[in-house]
Amino acid sequence: MTFLREEVLPMVSQAPGLVAGYWVRTAEDKGMSLVVFESEDAARAMADQVVAPPSGAATLDSLDVGEVVAHA
Repeated sequence: MTFLREEVLPMVSQAPGLVAGYWVRTAEDKGMSLVVFESEDAARAMADQVVAPPSGAATLDSLDVGEVVAHA
């Protein structure tokens, strides 16, 4: 959680085009995140800056950029 609070959140919070970000802990004590941007270009720019976290901080299994097609 320290890496998330001290490294990830400040970087994402300043990203151009950020709409919202969500970080979730699952019942299996794993995590996932969803970060929404105003445009695909803004999302891809942020995705290009993502690097693997330091050992033990988290594991990056995948990173995908997609289009929001609906929300509630």
